[in-house]
Amino acid sequence: MQLGIVGLPNVGKSTLFNAITKAGAECANYPFCTIDPNVGVVVVPDTRLDKLAEMVKPKNVVPTVTEFVDIAGLVRGASKGEGLGNKFLAHIREVDAIVHVVRCFQDGNVTHVEGDIGPSRDIETINMELILADMETLEKRIDRTRKMQKTHDKKYEVELQVLERIQEALNAGKPARSLGLEPEEAAMIKDANLLTSKPVLYAANVGEDDLPDAQGNQLVEEVKKIAAQENSEVIVVCAKIEAEIAELEDDEKTEFLAELGLEESGLDKLIRVGYRLLGLMTFFTAGAPEARAWTIRTGTKAPQAAGKIHTDIERGFIRAEVVSYNDLMSTGSQLAAKEKGLVRLEGKEYVMQDGDVVYFRFNV
Repeated sequence: MQLGIVGLPNVGKSTLFNAITKAGAECANYPFCTIDPNVGVVVVPDTRLDKLAEMVKPKNVVPTVTEFVDIAGLVRGASKGEGLGNKFLAHIREVDAIVHVVRCFQDGNVTHVEGDIGPSRDIETINMELILADMETLEKRIDRTRKMQKTHDKKYEVELQVLERIQEALNAGKPARSLGLEPEEAAMIKDANLLTSKPVLYAANVGEDDLPDAQGNQLVEEVKKIAAQENSEVIVVCAKIEAEIAELEDDEKTEFLAELGLEESGLDKLIRVGYRLLGLMTFFTAGAPEARAWTIRTGTKAPQAAGKIHTDIERGFIRAEVVSYNDLMSTGSQLAAKEKGLVRLEGKEYVMQDGDVVYFRFNV
């Protein structure tokens, strides 16, 4: 999973990125401090893997990871080359989902590129640049599809209808994701790689006094209202607090979060909601050599999940021995789970479930 962090200059993007990745990206109070995108690889926190490791005592423990990409601040006119322009639109095009950091705090010491704080305006500025870039992409795609209609293949007629619906939304200033396309429709235009079709998670960056839930913060309410209209999600974070959390040891983090009335850090929230936005889940393999977490899309069948480990396992797939994490924990061992009939033999049509602990049998 690769998440691109975007936003206007000086909204807390790089501060948040530094905090969650400890990558040390340069952070300063002036626009375009970030030019080339910084990339940080973060371990996905999952206590289930820790518990599995305690049980099987493997030689190695390998968590799954998420990549965060800190993309430079966009400004009005970016789609026409203003600021640092289209270079950053290309960076956004490469990520799986967008984390849009929106400033929802007042601080006279941190300048705002537009002069004052306005979440709705800030979101519109970013969205409009992505919409303008998509309109150009879409026009070319529509022209091509109309030419292909001459082959009398029915699929191009359907594709054109989907493209025209998206064009109508873009012309109305709405992102493609606001249409809530059916999976078949989204698949038709996936290769167009529209910026506004990417899932978006708004990170409302609040002041320290607004935690834990920012109730009554009207700036956050503005963000939530927009997110609801375009099928996006919102989390409330405080980049300054996340920077403090990043400096603590694990046991200190738990205590610090409890003092703030928080159940999880901003990083945990980002990853949890990011997984949900992208329809991702985790399965595990656990044995003496290695306990490992694997990320797959929801709805993945057993052979394709095996292919995440190695293509040979998918090619020679025979069956999967599957036990749910909860059943394994309740019985205390793989052997005890087998004795109680909780380890199932599943074939090629088995749809993987979040938390499955699997041993794949194959023959090549």
